[in-house]
Amino acid sequence: MYKTTLDQWRMLQAVVHHGGFAQAAEAIHKSQSTINYAVHKLQDQLGLPLLEVVGRKARLTEAGVLMLRRAEQLLGQAQQLEEIADGLAQGIEAEISIAVDEVFPPEYLSNALQDLSLAYPNTRVQLVETILSGGPEKLLAGEVELLIAGQVPQGFLGEPIMQAQFIAVAHPDHPLHRLRRPLNLPDLAGHRQIVIRDSALGQRVDSGWLGAEQRWTVSHVATSVDMIRRGMGFAWLPASRVMPHVRQGDLAELTLETGSRRVSTLYLTHAGEDRAGPATRHLAQLLSTECQTYADLF
Repeated sequence: MYKTTLDQWRMLQAVVHHGGFAQAAEAIHKSQSTINYAVHKLQDQLGLPLLEVVGRKARLTEAGVLMLRRAEQLLGQAQQLEEIADGLAQGIEAEISIAVDEVFPPEYLSNALQDLSLAYPNTRVQLVETILSGGPEKLLAGEVELLIAGQVPQGFLGEPIMQAQFIAVAHPDHPLHRLRRPLNLPDLAGHRQIVIRDSALGQRVDSGWLGAEQRWTVSHVATSVDMIRRGMGFAWLPASRVMPHVRQGDLAELTLETGSRRVSTLYLTHAGEDRAGPATRHLAQLLSTECQTYADLF
């Protein structure tokens, strides 16, 4: 059995924050006598002085500072608990799971999730970053509610939300740039290509040209970008990831006879749009909105 109640701590908090019992009574719409009684009873129950009166103002004792700091954490958690309960009663999801291909511009994803956190602060997000068929695999397994990927799993309807552009790049000092002419496939075949591994656990697919005699396979776009910047090979990489480095001069686009730039459509797919809750639908809309200006960037 607890000695104190949250309501007592809330009244103590009001007295401190508003500078006195009368001010607290006006702020939280309780009588001054009710607040006075609650705070004095709180101190008696704890056997600890929490307030001292200095002039016309009440201020915390040293012990009161420590106790109220802990109590405010409980008050905040109690308020959040009630907000979560209200949200659940309205059908707001406690958690959203989303799989996003690493090709998707990370700043767009961060912007959408930041806006989601403001609109639905109590909804947790499980984000899985995938490559190629890894995301569709998770949607088919029922592990995510939303998917952004270059494939729409069989039996689902995906909405195209952006055209992702891939650019063939290498370090400016890479031997391919020294040829100073449009490159062909035999030119590329003699150099190391950095390929990103499909993240699916089951049947995997390869994407793009894989004809290099030396081919290194990595698991993340960021790893590939770092290797290319070090002069370790060439690759087709998302424009959203490499254009900042091209502008800085530590990567340079390869000029090919054909195919130096490629385009792939990314789709937004719901696990079940008719069953999606308000937070899931809001996140889907935020992601679509973020993509509307992508085509104008490169």
